[in-house]
Amino acid sequence: MASAHVFIATSLDGFIARPDGDIDWLLQRDDPDEDHGYADFIADKDLIVMGRGTYEKMLTLGPWAHDRPVLVLSKQLAGAPVPEALAGKVRFSGSAPRELMETLAGQNVHRVYVDGGQLVQSFLRAGLVADMVITTVPVLLGSGRPLFGALSRDIDWTLVSSRSFPSGLVQSRYRLKP
Repeated sequence: MASAHVFIATSLDGFIARPDGDIDWLLQRDDPDEDHGYADFIADKDLIVMGRGTYEKMLTLGPWAHDRPVLVLSKQLAGAPVPEALAGKVRFSGSAPRELMETLAGQNVHRVYVDGGQLVQSFLRAGLVADMVITTVPVLLGSGRPLFGALSRDIDWTLVSSRSFPSGLVQSRYRLKP
């Protein structure tokens, strides 16, 4: 089966966005002189799977930023036409995470970047995430959309590395414990 990998930022209090989906607190911290490792992370990924909320947010941020194929996992968008400007770059699917990963493996997809809070949560609940890179932004939002949600069981991780940046961001890499 294909493996799922996460690269995401969170506030100090564990939110990936404000309650309305706004990520201004994150975009304000984006320092083009700091290499947070995204290029290295994405280099060996065959495909990006993102949730509908992340896809819709990406559409508001200017030109399409991804150079990898993107599959938007959404029951609402499944069967909908892809916008003409994104033809050949984006496709939609209503599959469940495990079913999707099995299908992708059959299409010779090996490593998948999973992006979006609810999507990451569903992949975690399905036991599909192999590793995570979580960058913590030193800001307290007080409320918002949490990175992690309810789980039916504990999921143990091993800290692989952690580093801090001059901007105050702290990035930790975790691998699923065998």
